[in-house]
Amino acid sequence: MYPSIYYAVKDLFGLDLPFLKMVQSFGFFVAVAFLVAAYFWTLELKRKEKEGLIGSTTVKILKGAKATTAELMTSAIIGFLIGYKVVFIILNFSAFTENTQGFILSTQGNLLGAIIFAALSAYMKYREKEKTKLDKPVWVEEEMHPYQHVGNMTLIAAFAGIIGAKIFHNLENWDDFIADPIDALLSFSGLTMYGGLILASAALIYYGHKNKIAVTHLIDSSVPSLMLGYAIGRVGCHVSGDGDWGIDNVSPKPNWLNWAPDWVWAYDYPHNVNGVGEPMANCFDAKYCNHLVPPVFPTPFYETIMCVGLFFVLWYLRKRITTPGMLFSVYLIFNGVERFFIEKIRVNTLYHIGDFSFTQAELISTILFILGVTGIWFFKKIERKST
Repeated sequence: MYPSIYYAVKDLFGLDLPFLKMVQSFGFFVAVAFLVAAYFWTLELKRKEKEGLIGSTTVKILKGAKATTAELMTSAIIGFLIGYKVVFIILNFSAFTENTQGFILSTQGNLLGAIIFAALSAYMKYREKEKTKLDKPVWVEEEMHPYQHVGNMTLIAAFAGIIGAKIFHNLENWDDFIADPIDALLSFSGLTMYGGLILASAALIYYGHKNKIAVTHLIDSSVPSLMLGYAIGRVGCHVSGDGDWGIDNVSPKPNWLNWAPDWVWAYDYPHNVNGVGEPMANCFDAKYCNHLVPPVFPTPFYETIMCVGLFFVLWYLRKRITTPGMLFSVYLIFNGVERFFIEKIRVNTLYHIGDFSFTQAELISTILFILGVTGIWFFKKIERKST
């Protein structure tokens, strides 16, 4: 396992580059997931516009105006926050590489660096606006294509997704949240996928409606990217060993899987980022020296394989399912079924109603399946009415 990219580079290439310790493996793969998802989402929106399914809009932009006080203040605040952390990190770089998360989330910083960066940021904004200033500012109309919104939508999805993932994780682990709410809210670990999906989807639907992008086509265009992004994100879970693993697996590897490495069947997640399990002998880094005993099902790896396969299915269906909203409904069914069954071998918090036990993910995946089936009926009904 590789808690950060530093350990991967050192193990695979023999290079000792301490600055890479700041790049956590999970965060790295999440970033890759968003970039890859944005790429395929852009392709889909371009295709839909080319086929006349969605169209561009016009937006009014004020050209030639001088920098406003609000713009200068916003730039100064951003510069202040960046300088406060960046200068402090530069002056304490060795300690930063050993505890990246703690440095970023702490209140420690450099006040002088913050002031300098704030002044520079405000000045750069001022100079930027001065270069384009006109004697009399004018309003102009510019064409905005749907795919040009992908950058904004990706940032919105990332921000809303992290908040949603945090909220649902803390609801699922309420005792841990009550014991240390600050750490539970600010730590990079502890993210529930469905919370992120729900809140990010709601935010993007609102954004699409506000910017006059047909919501059904917007959500349809996103589903291959959602599935592939999730698959890549699960690579980060597996590589870092963030706790999203399965239940104990002490059964011998079945004969039909003899072709695969042993870890595909049962894995001990050595050097996992959570520091869970028993100490390892001859460990190279005291901070990450635990592994699981007994080993467990490597469920993040299984989900990556399944979701890559489902991505190709959705990519194939995207041109063949022509009813708006239908592909999104199919995605909900695929998502619900995949997650419901993987939960059977995953470690998770159980809820109890009488003799009935279930996990949060099982409940939500069941709801998504029902919504998917209902959506197929609903969108087909709308299509029949419109013809």
